Amino acid sequence: MTFEDVVGQEHVVKTLRHAVERGRVANAYLFVGPRGIGKTTLSRIFAKALNCLSPKGVEPCGECENCRQIAEGRSLDVTELDAASHNKVEDVRPIIESVQFSPTSSRYKIFIVDECHMLSSAAWNALLKTLEEPPPYVRFIFATTEGDKMLATIVSRCQRFDLRRIQTHQIVERLSYICGKEGIKASEDALLAIARGAEGGMRDALSSLDQLFAFKGGEVTEEDALNVFGLVSRSELEALAGAILTGDAATILRAVDRFDSAGKNMRRLSSELMTHFRNLVVFQSLGGSASGLEATPEQIKTLSEQAKLCPPARIFRVTDLLAEMEDRLRHVLSVRTFIEMTLLRASRVATVASIEELLKAVRELRAGIPAASSATPPLDAPPSRPAGSPPPAAPAKVSSADAAAPQAEAPRAAMPAAAPLSQEQRRKILDDPKLNDLLSVVGGQVADIR
Repeated sequence: MTFEDVVGQEHVVKTLRHAVERGRVANAYLFVGPRGIGKTTLSRIFAKALNCLSPKGVEPCGECENCRQIAEGRSLDVTELDAASHNKVEDVRPIIESVQFSPTSSRYKIFIVDECHMLSSAAWNALLKTLEEPPPYVRFIFATTEGDKMLATIVSRCQRFDLRRIQTHQIVERLSYICGKEGIKASEDALLAIARGAEGGMRDALSSLDQLFAFKGGEVTEEDALNVFGLVSRSELEALAGAILTGDAATILRAVDRFDSAGKNMRRLSSELMTHFRNLVVFQSLGGSASGLEATPEQIKTLSEQAKLCPPARIFRVTDLLAEMEDRLRHVLSVRTFIEMTLLRASRVATVASIEELLKAVRELRAGIPAASSATPPLDAPPSRPAGSPPPAAPAKVSSADAAAPQAEAPRAAMPAAAPLSQEQRRKILDDPKLNDLLSVVGGQVADIR
């Protein structure tokens, strides 16, 4: 009902307040943004603030006759037009004719046109002259979800405001405030699930809360929200992400089977998993800072723990796979199978060294960095032994059958530390046939090493 009630659009509210306070009201305003974020609400509040008979500073009182008429949609001086169903020239002709008459009981005669991008080119051309040079008592307010479809000649005559999606934590705070006023008991995880399902739209979040309240009564839990909207809980989503980072294929397959059997929205699961890994990439890129993340303190704690499981380059490659999966899901027949295969590929990407990491190891060998500081022991370096100890015994002869048998790999922690490489040892490493085969595969990228 007032500017104070608007959530997440501070840049627009501040500008409109200053316009009312200083009397610098433009001829036309254009509000652009996705559904359910407050375009029509801001239009009505702004109209009440301009025509209120006893304003409280810049806020409409909400009690005078003008405020009540605008709120109830029966004001003669504030006209709303739904351009989605009234988009022809004859639909805008009453506006062109009525601007000739002064307002009956208000300061301004205001026209609010919702979904204005639906107006035909002929209708805009008919309205253009009136919009360009309106009488001093006429104001236009346009609202649209698709600002790119607006004619440039119209946009240039308006003050444009791009409304943004409301952040998740702001929706949770607003829902918590409403639950307190309405006497509804709702856990924070339940409100977080509702906010996740709203995708930045406050109207969708309020509709979902109302639906859950009608379904459950006075107490709403996270399980209720997840069951009604087919969402996956935050803890299960984070556990699945952890399984991908550690390469736990069995956990991934069991989780996907559980979600599919419970009737969860698998396409929505893909989107939320993509968002989680995007937050992980941002968290690592900012050096552990949570600025710019739409996450709760518990989520930030999980991001901090999972960021240590995998290098940033591998997480970025996993994010690429998830983005590709989200794009291709709309075309596949078996959604579950495609998600399973993609997540298994992502788990392998997260646990297998990339070409860049191998090249880095080769460069370290080239520079003579001790093998103890790298992950790979030298090929021909003899093990170090304490000074004064007897020399090792000569190796026993091994038959060809025993030599062909696989040898158990010794634990890495038990390997002795190697001395710095000599020039001869480095030459032997770089002349090893296996290393040369690797270099021949990626030769174009390692000419400096060759």
